Amino acid sequence: MSQDLMRAALDAAERGWCVFPLRPGTKRPALHGEKTCTRTGPCAGGHLKWEQRATTDTGRIRAAWSQASFNVGIATGPSGLVVVDLDTPEHKGSSDAPCGAATFGALCERAGHAVPATYRVRTASGGEHLYFTAPDGVQLPNTAGTVAESVDTRAAGGYVVAAGSTVPAGRYEALNAAVAAPLPGWLLGILRPAPARLAGPLRLPAVDGSRAAVAALEAECATVAAAPEGLRNTTLNRSAFKVGRFVAWGDLPRHMVEEAFQAAGEAAGLTAAECRTTIRSALDSSLRTVRPREAA
Repeated sequence: MSQDLMRAALDAAERGWCVFPLRPGTKRPALHGEKTCTRTGPCAGGHLKWEQRATTDTGRIRAAWSQASFNVGIATGPSGLVVVDLDTPEHKGSSDAPCGAATFGALCERAGHAVPATYRVRTASGGEHLYFTAPDGVQLPNTAGTVAESVDTRAAGGYVVAAGSTVPAGRYEALNAAVAAPLPGWLLGILRPAPARLAGPLRLPAVDGSRAAVAALEAECATVAAAPEGLRNTTLNRSAFKVGRFVAWGDLPRHMVEEAFQAAGEAAGLTAAECRTTIRSALDSSLRTVRPREAA
């Protein structure tokens, strides 16, 4: 097993991908944390995290994997990779969750393209990882549900478990020997963070509804537009959920609420896809759980 995993690490390094050890039989990094760092060896100049320790150096890889049967992690950022993670309903813990492969396939069809041909890995849970090379000079974030439901991505600051690794749920297996294809331009457009927008008045669509409902919508949209970086998506979700009760009570038309929050979210710097996904999820949740007006 140790030799097989060492070979898996070396194979990934031969492709130019930076690897680091994961604890045997798990998906957790095997490297020490900052609190237990002795500031010696590789950390003599300061604590190095797993992303900084990831390497393609065959000598370091052989030395590490000769110690134990470590699983193999691939640091996507330093490797210049964007990995699309297609989850299964079982992985999401609900039989009602959509299949990531199906939703991604539908997204590709709507974009007018076939599902890209590239290096693919079947995950232990039965999902798939699609590997793409990131464009030069472009740093993309990790995402969860931004591309489509049950479709996540790993890029800067993220990692994936490499083919050949084994966890209790099963083994990660390469489905082909293809090289990683360049990230399609249409997918880059979804993943690229929105550029900073010039400050200015927020222009919302004209909304018909009760005075109280419209005032609440305008106030929440203003809150979303002013949300600081790192809290934008959370703020959009919370605000859309709060206004959802007015949709349920018939005070506001849903499509108008969606348009208003879409404008506010994009003004805050979120991508159009992020806004659509968050708004839809928040309103659906609000409509399912809202109390009658007289009980509110």
